[in-house]
Amino acid sequence: MLWSATLVSNLGTLVQTVGAGWMMTSISTSPVQVALVAASNTLPIMLFALPAGALADSFDRRKLMIFAQGFMFVVSIGLTLAAWFDLLTPWSLLAFTFLIGCGTALNNPAWQSSVRDIVPRENVPSAVLLNSMGFNLMRSVGPAFGGFLVSVAGAALAFAVNAGSYVFLLAALFFWRRPVPERGLPREPFMLAVSAGVRYVGMSPKLLRVLSRGFVFGLGAVAVLALLPLIARDILAGTAVTYGLLLGFYGVGAIAGALSSLKLRASFDNEHIVRGCFVAMALSLFALSQSTNLIVDCLVLTVAGASWLLALSLFNVTVQLSTPRWVVGRALAIYQSCVFGGMALGSWLWGGFAGAHGSSASLAIAGALLVAGAVIGYFFSLPDAGGDELDPLGRFREPELRLDLKTRSGPIMVMVDYEIDQRDVPRFLALMADRRRIRIRDGARQWALLRDLENPDIWTETYHVATWIEYVRHNERRTKGDAEVTEKLRELHKGQGPIRVHRMIERQTVPLTDDMPLKPYTADQ
Repeated sequence: MLWSATLVSNLGTLVQTVGAGWMMTSISTSPVQVALVAASNTLPIMLFALPAGALADSFDRRKLMIFAQGFMFVVSIGLTLAAWFDLLTPWSLLAFTFLIGCGTALNNPAWQSSVRDIVPRENVPSAVLLNSMGFNLMRSVGPAFGGFLVSVAGAALAFAVNAGSYVFLLAALFFWRRPVPERGLPREPFMLAVSAGVRYVGMSPKLLRVLSRGFVFGLGAVAVLALLPLIARDILAGTAVTYGLLLGFYGVGAIAGALSSLKLRASFDNEHIVRGCFVAMALSLFALSQSTNLIVDCLVLTVAGASWLLALSLFNVTVQLSTPRWVVGRALAIYQSCVFGGMALGSWLWGGFAGAHGSSASLAIAGALLVAGAVIGYFFSLPDAGGDELDPLGRFREPELRLDLKTRSGPIMVMVDYEIDQRDVPRFLALMADRRRIRIRDGARQWALLRDLENPDIWTETYHVATWIEYVRHNERRTKGDAEVTEKLRELHKGQGPIRVHRMIERQTVPLTDDMPLKPYTADQ
């Protein structure tokens, strides 16, 4: 039901894209403003995806998507009326498309992180591809349909079709009863949730590689979509139907890419597939920069569409399968910010370059950038997803405290004592480097490793968390994949008893009275 409704919504989005792109060529002669139509759709995702990801991880994703779709429905009605009464200017058209992009930015993290609420983990790659293929099924017919509508009845009808398409997805979301997981802890404050997402991604080397490669790919590959209206109008001397036809072949290529993806993933690792996509997209841009033939351009755009879908779906799957559930919405949002930020910057960059030096030169330079992106893969290869156990470890039990703490009491300082034989120090330090990354990634602050000057076998790990509830949250974020480091540290510890953990509440000044009273004594104590 959701997938079918999304098909209809995607059809409306693509019809609207053709209407906005072609209308801009009618009301403006500036290549920069034409290219900014693509940027106005992608810039909001770069700006607002991270806050939207924090909301997706903290609130009911279904309700969040209903709000986002309703917002886009209202804005689309306004765009339709403005076009119908001939009130649109280049900048007001960009403003409307920017607002629709804001709704997309709010919707996308909730929708993409909901995939794992609908299908089991092992089916996530297929589900992501099915989503992408659904979009590109509509890309294969939507632009041509949109071009026909624009050429026959004008852009207002295209905008009206997009407004009506939201109704189907809104209805599907109202009928979907998503299972809402039980929350053992209170909802994380919004700004803390945002910073936790940034911190997690920043301390995850695998995710950083995906994000950097995604940014470079988006920066270069968006030249196709940003300059396609100019290719149709100026190089091919075509109409809105020509533009829609070119976009349609781009969508056909994307479908072919989706159908071949699973076979490619079975035969090659992630890096080789992505590197091939960089090279294929670069060659497509070089060919488009030289071609003046519609048939050649359609064939080239088929290759470009396949490369586009293969690369972006693989980036998406890698992020989803390399991130635990508690932060997946924020990780996907940061990924989208990088990719769509690259697209927004690229749309402006290639549009400006086309205005100064022509579309052909701009396409060639973008192709050269993608070749450089392929070379980067030799030094910073893309990881293969699915190797880490990202399910919650579930071993933490909140200790029984003698002090009557509130959930917001803090700051909390934690000290962990280890006794390590001198021969094991190199192994211990290597493990503590991993432990430091895990601690900070999950919310620790001011992490430090201390060594006793009088008894060098004694090492103490220290870190802070803001409140007691943040300490509990920090421990509940531990995954099964993190347990290996803990087990190896226990093996190195040579003390008589287990590793000792001290949990302390900190005071920077001395209070006049004891502000941390003991809990009332009970008989079982």
